[in-house]
Amino acid sequence: MNVTPLHIALVSETFAPEINGVANTLERLCSGLRARGHRLQLVRPRQAGETHGGDENLLLTRGWPLPGYAGLQWGQSALHKLLRRWQRNRPDVLYIATEGPLGLSALRAARRLGIPVVSGFHTNFQQYSEHYGLSLLSRLLTGYLRWFHNRTRLTLVPSASQRVELQRRGFERLELLARGVDGQLFHPTRRSAELRAAWGLEEDEIAVLHVGRLAAEKNLQLLSRAFRELQRALPQRRLRLVLVGDGPQRAQLQAEHPHALFCGVQRGEALAAHYASGDLFLFPSLSETFGNVVLEALASGLAVVAFDQAAAAQHIRHGHNGGLASPGDEQAFIEAARWLLEDEESLRRVRLNARQHAGRLGWAAIVEQFEAHLLQVLP
Repeated sequence: MNVTPLHIALVSETFAPEINGVANTLERLCSGLRARGHRLQLVRPRQAGETHGGDENLLLTRGWPLPGYAGLQWGQSALHKLLRRWQRNRPDVLYIATEGPLGLSALRAARRLGIPVVSGFHTNFQQYSEHYGLSLLSRLLTGYLRWFHNRTRLTLVPSASQRVELQRRGFERLELLARGVDGQLFHPTRRSAELRAAWGLEEDEIAVLHVGRLAAEKNLQLLSRAFRELQRALPQRRLRLVLVGDGPQRAQLQAEHPHALFCGVQRGEALAAHYASGDLFLFPSLSETFGNVVLEALASGLAVVAFDQAAAAQHIRHGHNGGLASPGDEQAFIEAARWLLEDEESLRRVRLNARQHAGRLGWAAIVEQFEAHLLQVLP
């Protein structure tokens, strides 16, 4: 179907090359929409080394550090700047990906100018607050997020479980927009004997991998417990814990696991090689709206163990292409990992099925769905 090209303004307080699921998703959506002939104007905080936007399709604002998240920012309110820009060059539709001061000012400007707005619920900030000693603010934050999203024409959520949870909390006009994965970048052929040798692994050793921010909201105490219990339960299997990423809990984890490998932040082909060079992927987080790393691990041919929610609920069949546990059932999570490691043939079969499933989850269909949602709100 031929679609008249749109002028789309996308507002976000995070964007590539920052490393997080929101930035990765938005980069994919933007490149996909441009490839389909749409004009994209990006509004975001200025990143290190940037001085100005340079053209009409990039508007940079001042940013402020996000407490507890080194390298990420809140965008400063830019109401008058946005009003001037959009009065002169009006977008057809606005997509707001984050609900901070910049996102709020964009919502206010769009409502004043009558520009239709679609919002995205990308991050469970109300849940994160509880992990940083701000539990008293969680209810207030939920109320603000509900108020914010209910003032847009449509809110896109990445998983069915997230939609149910938000509906229960009074969020309206919710539609599903899942995530894709680059199945050429994340692929089992990226497995590297050289990298495994650099990790100090023998051929028969099992690399138990985790990729993500090393922070409180990722439930990493379960990662530690699970790995220790697997070592005790399966002394015949030689296991090595490999963590890719960085964050405030790194020092604590290094003290708890002196023999683990901490690889730091990886990008692009190096990240893909780290995935494919692992064997089992443990993802204990309970705070994800989706969890892009689950798809990246599946596409890389890893057996994934996760809780039955968000991306894992949509894409893992327990015992077929991974292992699932009921949310919060830590013992079931550990038992799922143990089952995968007890039998080499089961592990091999699950890994093959994981890749086969993820190989069908490209970004092209997701971009088309996103385009359809934007068209849906036009007058």
